[in-house]
Amino acid sequence: MRNIFYSIIFLFVALTISSCKKDFLDRTPTADLDEEKVFKDPLLVAAYADNAYNHLIDDYARFNAHRGTTSQASDEAVSGNTDVAVRTLNQGLFHDHYERGGAQLNDIGDVWDRAYAGIRVANTMLTRMKAAEPATIVANSERVRGEMHFIRAFLYFELIKRFGGVPIFDQPAGIFDNVDIPRNTYQECVTFILSDLAQAQTSLPDDYPTSNYGRATKGAAMALKARVLLYAASPINNPTNELSRWTAAAEAAKAVMDLNKYSLQATYNDIMNVPTSSEYIMIKIRPPRVIDGFLLDFVMSPGSGGAQGSMNPTQNHVDIYEAVKKDGTGTITSSAPITDATSGYDPQKPYKNRDPRFAANILYNGASWQGRTMGMWSQFNAATGTYTYGDDFRPNNIIYSATRYYCRKMWPEVYVRNTTQRSLFNFIFFRYAEVLLNHAEALNESANTASNRALAIADVNLIRTRVGMPDLAPNLTQEQLRDAIVRERAVELAFEDFRWYDLIRWKKAKDILTQPVKGMDVVRNANGTFTYTPVTLPNLYQKKFADHMYLYPIPRREVFKSNGILKQNPSW
Repeated sequence: MRNIFYSIIFLFVALTISSCKKDFLDRTPTADLDEEKVFKDPLLVAAYADNAYNHLIDDYARFNAHRGTTSQASDEAVSGNTDVAVRTLNQGLFHDHYERGGAQLNDIGDVWDRAYAGIRVANTMLTRMKAAEPATIVANSERVRGEMHFIRAFLYFELIKRFGGVPIFDQPAGIFDNVDIPRNTYQECVTFILSDLAQAQTSLPDDYPTSNYGRATKGAAMALKARVLLYAASPINNPTNELSRWTAAAEAAKAVMDLNKYSLQATYNDIMNVPTSSEYIMIKIRPPRVIDGFLLDFVMSPGSGGAQGSMNPTQNHVDIYEAVKKDGTGTITSSAPITDATSGYDPQKPYKNRDPRFAANILYNGASWQGRTMGMWSQFNAATGTYTYGDDFRPNNIIYSATRYYCRKMWPEVYVRNTTQRSLFNFIFFRYAEVLLNHAEALNESANTASNRALAIADVNLIRTRVGMPDLAPNLTQEQLRDAIVRERAVELAFEDFRWYDLIRWKKAKDILTQPVKGMDVVRNANGTFTYTPVTLPNLYQKKFADHMYLYPIPRREVFKSNGILKQNPSW
């Protein structure tokens, strides 16, 4: 950790302030300046404080250079790419991945580094502002104070949800200070985070003008508090199931709801792609993307001009979406899991009459996309003894889908190879649907009462109603509602960086991730119809998970250079 805390070089300090048409982080890097020079110029100080935002986790597909996500670590997806990073991730060999070839598993080494670097920025700002009249340090000092408390809290949360308790630093370390300190407990970290968020909530504004949209607000601080408390109440961190923790989490989520500031936007299928939304509590602001590594090398199918469509939803995930029945007008009248004999699910028409969020999240064989029909089929010609294939599938070819599915949610339809079309694709820190689901879960777990369940069901029904799904049954038991909320989170928040951490905090990862990972075999028949057969994927795509993996390993370099003071997580 010395390389982080002893650094006195300040990167990305801007001498010019961007116009109101650009976001507040759009600064042109100029020179590296030492701390004393920075803090003599309020403009440089403001840019330095803004740079703290750059340490937040602010994009998807970061496990392995646009080829790996937490979705691919969980049961949501696999990576068609089979390089060493993907293999070691599937096998749970996080240390091997981290050290091999000098690479880092970004969700471990990169998060540790960037979090503590960002914490140092926040600590430096808060310490400087405390030592002098804040207004002489930086303009909008109260807001900046709130932002620093928020960012520090957010970064500590990202650390503890991966590693458990971590060392707490509440001021920047000097060059002669000892930075090798023991880990604080998980609960001590939670207490520290909540204290930061209380200050942030007091100091942050409700809103910003357009030029500052994307900064932390009071609502963002409250949403983070609700998430922190939900994790603290969850089985991995609450083994004795103290109901008071669930109550606190429910109250925190309800406080966000009671602001009456946020609401579900009318549409779901563009939830990632709009510039502003009543549902957005905080997002990463960025301009429309070019077809770069993220799109070209991650989600776009080769049949659509992609280099390798390595974000491949699994059949395990697809099977979570409920089957629905409709009346003569097309209105959904009932729904049920596809395992329910009364659901009406037809295995040979597997994509017909499903929860509408299925088509919004998944590209499947026969889906209409970019003016053509997605083809994930194979066909054998007995006369010639040869196979032909749909445009979006080739067997044993890593640039095509390993499961016969692609991820629509992360692939805006306007993106076609060799065109200039662009679209927004936001990273969402917090949106209102998550708050509703957090409230429903915490309420259901806090006390097994009919009134709590009714309120929780109402939260979930708001989300389902948006896409035309029918209400949950009003007489669900606590266990039935728990299962419904688990399913609803998997569907509503699909591919948004929740599923892996949900499985971890619920302590369901070992049971779910060790189930066979499946895809779909699609055969085109001579008459043009298709035969669908779920298949277990090769061993390469199967996932391993053991009890010690509920916490990540702390990067070995940090443990080694601490002279034994920083203790590794068990069994790593």
